[in-house]
Amino acid sequence: MSSNYTPWERVQISRSAERPTSLDYISTIFERYMSLHGDRHFGDDKAIVGGLASIGGRPVTVIGQQKGRSTKENIKRNFGMPSPEGYRKSLRLMKQAEKFHRPIILFVDTPGAFCGLEAEEGGVGEAIARNLFEMSNIKVPILSIMIGEGGSGGALAMAVGNEVWSLENSTYSILSPEGFAAILWKDGNRASEAAKVMKITAEDLKELGVIEQVIEEPEPVSIDNILEISEQMKEMILGFIEKYDKMTPEELVEQRYQRFRKF
Repeated sequence: MSSNYTPWERVQISRSAERPTSLDYISTIFERYMSLHGDRHFGDDKAIVGGLASIGGRPVTVIGQQKGRSTKENIKRNFGMPSPEGYRKSLRLMKQAEKFHRPIILFVDTPGAFCGLEAEEGGVGEAIARNLFEMSNIKVPILSIMIGEGGSGGALAMAVGNEVWSLENSTYSILSPEGFAAILWKDGNRASEAAKVMKITAEDLKELGVIEQVIEEPEPVSIDNILEISEQMKEMILGFIEKYDKMTPEELVEQRYQRFRKF
């Protein structure tokens, strides 16, 4: 790793308002992006964006959890916390990708699924479970990339991939360090200690085999230096597509199944 940040410092970097969002990466990595909306059941969740794009001339489906940069935009995007209709929208786009043989690229950046009353009433637990179930059997390559926070089932619902990657200063965990500390030690102020215990940094996750690749950040990625890291990510994504293009649909599903069975 190129920097010596503590786990808690990496948590704070992953939450930074200066950190690029899914739409920032989509606009710098892909060509001809066309966004699609709605889950065809209830509504259009602004916390999840997605649609059709191409990379190196290859059509793909790209989906991401979207935070805002200003308070106004964060309210519109629900602070990157998807509702049931968001997960149903992402699944609709993934099933469409399968129908037309397009690889699926997912950008994960959420503190967790929205846990308000209306989300519970809309069946957020079922929506997440449905994503896990359906994604496990989708017959096209799936790549998930942690670009900020990867929190709880809200992140996992978009991370049942053939491979999962993480930016160096991103996190991926069962819940926030604050929540972990509050539950385990009855003291949310011990979040920095919890971040270390939880093994939520990219380096820890790679060592544990939870992710396949760590995308290094010579300095914490921001909107100002996004182009450099986007070029690198583009090359890596093209390599991923080339690698998994060689597999049959059945082999793709089996590889994904075996990946998760080892946990």
